[in-house]
Amino acid sequence: YPKSGTTWLKALTVALLERSKSHSSYDDHPLLYDNPHGIFSASRRLLSTHMPLHAMHETLKHSSCKIVYVCRDVKDTLISLERFCNGTIFYGPFWEHLVGYWRRSLEDPKHVLFMRYEEMKAEPHEQIKRLADFLGFPFTKQEGNLSSLEVNKTGKRNNLNNKDYFRKGEVGDSKNYLTPEMEKKIDMIIQEKLQGSGLKF
Repeated sequence: YPKSGTTWLKALTVALLERSKSHSSYDDHPLLYDNPHGIFSASRRLLSTHMPLHAMHETLKHSSCKIVYVCRDVKDTLISLERFCNGTIFYGPFWEHLVGYWRRSLEDPKHVLFMRYEEMKAEPHEQIKRLADFLGFPFTKQEGNLSSLEVNKTGKRNNLNNKDYFRKGEVGDSKNYLTPEMEKKIDMIIQEKLQGSGLKF
């Protein structure tokens, strides 16, 4: 879902996978000349999708493919409160999407890694190591601040400026945008929709 950390996750994945390749210099690293979304679009090994898990389940059932899913506290990802409260977001019903990947990660942790944006922010070293281990590419050092790279300040992808893929990314920033009443309503919806799943925000 939008503003859930997918750009960051894609960049980390590219950085991890690129470590296995020999580059003549740091200057030819793909993250220096393309936005993470562009690299994923051009790759034959990487796929980024907003499809719910059930739409791909049969195809992936006997595949060795690995899935990495990133979620974020829903209050920090809101674009439209009304759509959220109705459960109708751009890519289908939000709750089924979230809980589908969550449950699959518990049932099949060798093929589905469920990551939380808040944990990535709070403990980046541990979470990056977790991602690297899952992908089979041990991480030795971070690539740096992606939003400061020139390629991510300029250019466009799908009629969206590259710089728009990055924002403050502060955990709990929703408090600056939501009224207490809005937060209460969202908390009630979260409790109802995630009841019995074991997933909590």
